[in-house]
Amino acid sequence: MKRIENIAHRGASAVCPENTMVAFERSLQLGATGIETDVQLSGDGSLVLIHDETLSRTAGAEGWVKDKSFEELRTLDAGAWFHADFAGERIPSLEELFDLVRGKDILLNLELKNGIVSYKGMEEKLIQAIRDWDMEQHVILSSFNHASLVRCKRLAPEIQTALLYMEKLYRPYDYAAKLEASALHPYKMAVTREEVAAALAQGIATHPFTVNDPAQMQELIDMGVRGIITDVPDVLAALTAVHSR
Repeated sequence: MKRIENIAHRGASAVCPENTMVAFERSLQLGATGIETDVQLSGDGSLVLIHDETLSRTAGAEGWVKDKSFEELRTLDAGAWFHADFAGERIPSLEELFDLVRGKDILLNLELKNGIVSYKGMEEKLIQAIRDWDMEQHVILSSFNHASLVRCKRLAPEIQTALLYMEKLYRPYDYAAKLEASALHPYKMAVTREEVAAALAQGIATHPFTVNDPAQMQELIDMGVRGIITDVPDVLAALTAVHSR
């Protein structure tokens, strides 16, 4: 049986500050087979891992990611907001995450956060970094900005893409096939058994987000999803271990 990808949402974000190296490292210890993270550009063009376009929630600073240099972003504390034990955690660069997983059988789900801020040249920079690290076969690019994913696919046909969406779509598998996407990343409530099966018939996987309840995980596994994006990779790891016995 093909493994169910256990994709840690922003790392092990239930127990660590999201999108930090400690969260990524912890997710692997908890049984994740993949890591989902958000990619943005600093003001001087560095690829950085942070969810919000602004810094107030997770980095305790005013302003926007796009307006700060990489060095300025690195001075911020990305851990203290979660718990004092994590004070001093930094906003990571994409390269740090590549370094962590290099040589491991880990899927990296890189979400391009370019729906609100249109980061010029982001697709080119991201693809160049993936190629520089020989990560083409270990990455899936996702975004709510589907035009950006089409651009990525044109630049790098060999790199997988996944369509993120919240609401139910009509025949999402046909839409994905038209955009040459490898996967659908729907909000968990937008998933149906029929659509999962129809997508699989076209070679398109379904990886719903963000699923933390074991009963919901089981229901989705029974539907035939190929992976689950979760804040609690240990819960999913325990569930999938039962299946593989």
